[in-house]
This record gives sequence, C-alpha cells and structure tokens, in this order.
Amino acid sequence: MTYDIERIEALLDEGVRDKVYPGAVWAIGDANGIRAQGTTGVLDPDEPDVPMRADTVFDAASLTKILAVWSCIGALWGDGALDLDQPLGGFWPEVTGHPLGAVTARQLLTHTAGLPLRAQLKNLYGTNREDIRRGVLHEQLNRSPGEAVEYTDRAALILGYLAEHLSGQSLDQLAAVRIWRPLGMDSTRFGPLPDQIADRCAPTEYNRDTDTHLKGTAHDFSARLLDGVCGIAGAFTVLDDLTVFLRHLLDVGTAPRRAGFGRGWSTTSLTVQTGTLTPVRGLFWHTAPGTVLVDDVWVHYGFTGTGTWISPRQGRWAVLLTNKLYYTRDRQPLTDVRNAFRGLAFSPNESPSV
Repeated sequence: MTYDIERIEALLDEGVRDKVYPGAVWAIGDANGIRAQGTTGVLDPDEPDVPMRADTVFDAASLTKILAVWSCIGALWGDGALDLDQPLGGFWPEVTGHPLGAVTARQLLTHTAGLPLRAQLKNLYGTNREDIRRGVLHEQLNRSPGEAVEYTDRAALILGYLAEHLSGQSLDQLAAVRIWRPLGMDSTRFGPLPDQIADRCAPTEYNRDTDTHLKGTAHDFSARLLDGVCGIAGAFTVLDDLTVFLRHLLDVGTAPRRAGFGRGWSTTSLTVQTGTLTPVRGLFWHTAPGTVLVDDVWVHYGFTGTGTWISPRQGRWAVLLTNKLYYTRDRQPLTDVRNAFRGLAFSPNESPSV
C-alpha cells in the first residue's frame, strides 16, 4: 500500500489549527520498520517557537497498561509462571478468601472480572500505599465474573500487583528488565522524569496546585498517588520506542527470548477472547470501530492523547501521539481525528508495499 502522506499531514495539521492538540507525532509501518512518519504543531503553545519533534517524550497514560502490565504478564505467562484460567485465590495469598480470589487473570485482561468500574483510590482507601493495595485487592465485586465486558482501570492495577507478586520485583523494575531494555526501548520509563528529560516532554493538563501544565509528571491521579508507578498509568515514552514495540508484536518469532513476551502471547491477545459478549475484547486490546472485520485492527489509547493500532492480518501498525489534554478533556474532537487517521493507515483490502 502507498500511504497518502499528504492527506495524513493535512488531517493532523487541521487538528492543530482547530486546537484539538498543540502538536502531534505519528508513524506507520510494518514488521520491517517505519514506512511513513511526521510531526506537526508545537510542543507547548506558551513557547510557539519550539516545534513538536520526533523525539518528544509523551505521558503514555493508559498505554502504560500495554507497555508495562500486558507485556509483563505475557512474559510471566511465557515463563510458565501464570495460568490465565486459574482463580487468583489458588496461588495468591493476598486475595485468597476474598472476592477477587474467584477471578482469573484472563477475566482481568478481558475486563470480564466483574470489578467495580472506577478506581477512585483516594476517596475509597486514603493515601497510604499499603491501604490502597489492601483495599483494591479485597474489594467486593460489582457483578459475578464472566457476565459482562465492563472496562475498569482496576484490572490493570490488580494485574500490576499480580506481576509484582509473581516476579518479586516492582512493576517499573520488571518492565525495564523484561521488556523495555531488551527491546532497546531506552527512553521508556516510569515518571516522575528527571529535569533534563522532562524538558522534552509534551505538557498535558493544567494543574491548579502548581499553576502550570503537568510536564514530566503523570497526569493520572492514581499514578501520582502511587509515586508514579502503577498498572493504570505512569509510563512515559517516545515514538521510536513505540515503533520498536509494535514491530516486535508483528515479528516476535525472530526476537531474542530475553525480550519478554513471545508469539503465543501476541497471537492470543490479538484475537477475540470475549466469546459472544460485547464489546469485543482481546487481552487488554480492543477492536477499532468501523473496521470491516471485527478483529482486523486492534487499538489501545491513552487519555492524554496517545494511541496505537496494530493489524496482524494486514501486517502493519500505526502510532499517533498528541498532548490533546493540554486544551480539553473532551474526547470527541480527538476521536474524530483518530478514526480518520486509522482509516488512512489501514485498508482491509491491501497490504503495505515493501
């Protein structure tokens, strides 16, 4: 496929003019590398002479769920350390005898575990880290496991705790050792970022407490409450690292074993795992709306304005990174841009040209 770069650039330039986001970084490619990429807009509207750059650091927000939690769980599954269908209470003493003990890792990954729908950590459990952990792991379920697909941040938080339990490492250490460093994702890390890296970070939402836009500190309140490291959010990344990561998903058969998850994890995750329940889910990934085949293009978004798409059938991936949260929490303007971008990046009837 020959990508229509002019239409992609026009689409993303229009998003800058309409103040959907201050700037954007994007790329499209396949297992062999990047086929097209670009930037538009500025890093910070308060500094209009500083353009958005390909190496801009972005608050990944919910992409943390994929970059850290999903990846680490996949590595542990590949090691034989985790049976996705064994109730957690059978091997995790912290949840044995509590409602969560009846839930499986697969149900957490498909958002069918019946968990409460919102985390609201501070309001429910206070600000002490151990109280939060205990509260989340011992909370009552919202409904019986397996009844419905209901998205909740709690699933990622619990799986992050599970990965720590199984590995004996903190989530940031585990992700770095098993996923990011082996793949060469040297700019991906949990925050808060040191000053020299934060300077390259795209600012997000205005923080009334500091009278500035957040920059190098996670926007997500749960991540900040847990010192920047949790399964919900907290990671920061750059375009090049995401392209390496997505290429690995398409070409894990040739990657060194030390690079975390393997082909079985990608293949399993990027297929429908929710049976007749809707909306359709894989393992943490969900299908992009409007695609011809229900499982053709898989997507994961971050609330700050980040997004990744991948299609094993078409053999291609796409990344669009923005700091839309600088302007607004309104999702619809960016949703429209994302859907149009995905439409230009993927076609159900063509394969990318080599």
